[in-house]
Amino acid sequence: MTDTYAEIRQLAAQVAREVYEPMAESLDVDRTPLPKEERRRLGDLGFLGIAHPEKYGGSGAPLEEALVVIEELGKVCRPAAFQVFEANTGPAQVITHLGTEEQRERWLPAIVSGEKTMAVGISEPDAGSAATDMRTTAKEIGGKLVINGSKRWISNGGEADQYLLYCRLSDAPGAKGIGAVVVEKGTPGFSFGASERLMGFRGIPSADLYFDNVEVPLEDVVVPAGSFGKLFGIFSIERMGNTTMSLAIGQAALDKTLKYVEEREQFGKPLVEFQSIQIMLADMVLQVEAARLLRDRAAASATATGIPDPLQVSLAKCTANEMAKKVTDLAMQIHGGNGYTEEYGLERLHRDSHGWAIAGGTPTMQRIRIVSEVLGRKFDQRR
Repeated sequence: MTDTYAEIRQLAAQVAREVYEPMAESLDVDRTPLPKEERRRLGDLGFLGIAHPEKYGGSGAPLEEALVVIEELGKVCRPAAFQVFEANTGPAQVITHLGTEEQRERWLPAIVSGEKTMAVGISEPDAGSAATDMRTTAKEIGGKLVINGSKRWISNGGEADQYLLYCRLSDAPGAKGIGAVVVEKGTPGFSFGASERLMGFRGIPSADLYFDNVEVPLEDVVVPAGSFGKLFGIFSIERMGNTTMSLAIGQAALDKTLKYVEEREQFGKPLVEFQSIQIMLADMVLQVEAARLLRDRAAASATATGIPDPLQVSLAKCTANEMAKKVTDLAMQIHGGNGYTEEYGLERLHRDSHGWAIAGGTPTMQRIRIVSEVLGRKFDQRR
């Protein structure tokens, strides 16, 4: 098959290999985010604006092109890939699709250039998978919005410059009262918890967000109350980025293992000569290729608006998330003791695989969405 995106894939792979692979281990070990100058480098390369309109500094390219870059960077350095993920498939897409023209002109150019980053705040201490249970409020008082509440498990929390905050903009129950507003870092009353010490994601900061009578202008409301469905429609794009991160992890583990089994010898012959190793390798290839095909099908399902079909996205994300965990585990088994060391990078891949399976909707929640989409009906988990 002809690779439509061969040129940008080659460029991204070269940048990943020459620039980000050498720093990947230290970012993980030291739990430090990608330096800002490196984020700006990604912006200069055009990687942060691939899936955004040219009018705001982007390329106006298909989402698939951004996914190619995320995958190539994600194979070697997830903190670098995360910057491309966040800019092209994260909350900035909500601004592109649902924001006003003034908001797009005000926020997107800085994100595309790498000068600023935008994180998303959805989960709360008592509202994870049950997102519509969120309690953070934004009430109009004296011509401004006053925000109170907290958010949990916020990737890039404390590091990002802006936050697309999902919150209650009205007293309507459930999803009907939820909308979204952008809050700038440094706004009085807006603070952060300590950086989480996560199993993986160690170069991607995570911290709680706290809002104590935080005042923001009314013009910073991106999505009013009652449009929660639209927000989660755009969230399908984020899940495509998540799927690609898992795919990158699985592919990297497979690539490392294919090389290892032909070089490593036991009992006088290469590991690849053993039937048991061949069976495990075949399982790894099957799972990676299945995830890739589902990801590609989901990406191809995007409508003229750029929103992929939610069923195809859930199928791809669930499969890729679980694939990455299984394939990295098999890779560690085949590498034996070497797989359990930090030297080969497999344990880092395995740790990160679990993080992507939790983020953006767990495999369990994706299964519920799959059944809901297939049957065309909703299920109330509270009854």
